[in-house]
Amino acid sequence: MVVYNFKNIQPIPGSGDFVDIILTRTQRKTPTVVHPQYSIQRIRSFYMRKVKFTQQNISERVGQVIADFPRLNDIHPFYADLINILYDRDHYKLALGQLNTAKNLVETLSRDYVRLMKYGDSLYRCKQLKRAALGRMMTILKKQKAALSYLEEVRKHLARLPALDPNTRTLLITGYPNVGKSSFMNKITRANVDVQPYAFTTKSLYVGHMDYRYLRWQVVDTPGILDHPLEERNTIEMQAITALAHLQCCVLFFVDISEQCGWTIQQQLKLFESIRPLFANKQLLLIANKTDIIKLEDLKVEDKEALDAAAKLVGVELMAMSNVNEEGISNVKNKACDKLLTARVETRMVGKKVDDVMNRLTVAMPKPRDDTVREAFIPESVVQAKQQMEVDEGKPKRKTEKQLMLENGGAGVYTCDYRKYYDLKKEEWKWDVQPQIMNGKNVSDFIDPEIEEKLAQLEREEEQLEAEYAMREMDEESDIDEEERLLADAIKSRRKISQQQSQLKRTNKSTLPRRGRERNMSEVKAHLENLGVETEGISQRGRKRTRSLAPEKDDMDDANAFPDEGMDVDDDETPSKKSKRSASKSRGRSISQGVRSRSQSITPAKQGLKNEQQQQKAVKLMRKQRAKRNRDARVGESDRKQGSKLVKWQIAGKSGLGTKNKR
Repeated sequence: MVVYNFKNIQPIPGSGDFVDIILTRTQRKTPTVVHPQYSIQRIRSFYMRKVKFTQQNISERVGQVIADFPRLNDIHPFYADLINILYDRDHYKLALGQLNTAKNLVETLSRDYVRLMKYGDSLYRCKQLKRAALGRMMTILKKQKAALSYLEEVRKHLARLPALDPNTRTLLITGYPNVGKSSFMNKITRANVDVQPYAFTTKSLYVGHMDYRYLRWQVVDTPGILDHPLEERNTIEMQAITALAHLQCCVLFFVDISEQCGWTIQQQLKLFESIRPLFANKQLLLIANKTDIIKLEDLKVEDKEALDAAAKLVGVELMAMSNVNEEGISNVKNKACDKLLTARVETRMVGKKVDDVMNRLTVAMPKPRDDTVREAFIPESVVQAKQQMEVDEGKPKRKTEKQLMLENGGAGVYTCDYRKYYDLKKEEWKWDVQPQIMNGKNVSDFIDPEIEEKLAQLEREEEQLEAEYAMREMDEESDIDEEERLLADAIKSRRKISQQQSQLKRTNKSTLPRRGRERNMSEVKAHLENLGVETEGISQRGRKRTRSLAPEKDDMDDANAFPDEGMDVDDDETPSKKSKRSASKSRGRSISQGVRSRSQSITPAKQGLKNEQQQQKAVKLMRKQRAKRNRDARVGESDRKQGSKLVKWQIAGKSGLGTKNKR
């Protein structure tokens, strides 16, 4: 189980974003309306609440940042030294200390300004005190820009660190760069570490997991280490040194006996000797890798003696292996796990708790009831099956599927034919292309094998019949008389002409109604009176007779409404001598002027209405019909736009203490 999970640390905003978050939350979560006519105590509590809420919000968020990051004095020494190597212990503590100091300053500032607000005698004084308090708090936060940005980078890097448990069963791989450490880890675990043919491909710690004896083991791949003093080692090498110093594990020191890594065997053994103090109280194995290139027995005498001397000096076993042909990988893994498991059991046996546990356990040892020897019983069917598998009367031994796979190309190439295991009524049915059984019978057995030949014969007969039919039609056409052919051509041409004429006559214009009969003056007057229009005083030329030379406005409107020359007159009345010169104009001109004057005088809303009451009633009906359209803010009846529909809390004021379900 992983003890430390650094991925749970919350992201840290920058100083500017921090200020925006605090002020926005204060604005949203506190009341925003206050008036001078309120009582002074209500005004004081209004602004004191804002200052206290801002201080609590800052303390909560800054305290969460400080609590999320691990304390170097409380965590495992491995992680404490790793953080010191990667991020510098002093810088790390200084950044967290600055945030803690800023938190305390904000709390002190809040207490001081709340104490001053208790003596505020007006809304203006309380508001200025609140403004000063919030401004000084935000200034303190802005000064933490460097600390916040540094801690955010540390958080990102901590989240990328491997989930390593310092207390569980661990195999640690170390040695010079490019000696085969990552390749060995990829072979025994489910990890996928990058492997390249150059040094320092692995620049950080990688963790993989495997199972052995129903237990979970973790394997740690460390970066390569060079042989130079400790103070000259860089950050990459110091990660491996830290893991070697603090983890209780089994160390596998790899040596490249082919010397393809760039360092000789003597140089690699010199590194082994220099870091030997780190192997104290740990299980150790010396691994001679890359035996596929050169065997351990084929080494030079001095190199072979140096390897044996190093193994005897520390009291460890020298083991050979190769990552290419996987020779010795299982032996190395099993040996390392057994060695570490034995050491952990011995360590627990030394403790005082073992005696208390052993006193509670009782191991029952069964005693034999007699001296009779009872051998294992094997059923007769099993014996016969084994005998059938063995060579009998010159017949070869039955091969298993694994043997067939190895003989035919191995896994991924050989595919087992499962049809031979089908349990069908007839043996020959197993090898059908697609056996389909219906009503206890194989459908493929009822297919006619000569179906293709019969189909070809039918096609030939069909072609022959089509050829005979075509010849018969040609003979019939030759017997037709010449006059009948000409008559048929004429009928076809006449049909085409009639179709073309019909298409030309088609138009998309609507037909106008025929003009009705002309009406006389009496019929027109009667119709107008029924509509509520006064017809008294209208002459046969369409003008109203007036008493004075200066007509009133109503008279002029009526005259414009009924132009002269606009109707046929049956009366014999003669026009007055004082008629205007417009009456002597040509008929066409007077008609056009009359129509123009009528369109200018009578509005469409007043046409066809008897009196003013009907006009007002029509206006009310019109406005009533437009009410719904105006309420929806639409231009006209054809406007189909849908406005934005907001819930109540989006258009209302500040939320109270009630429910927030719609949020």
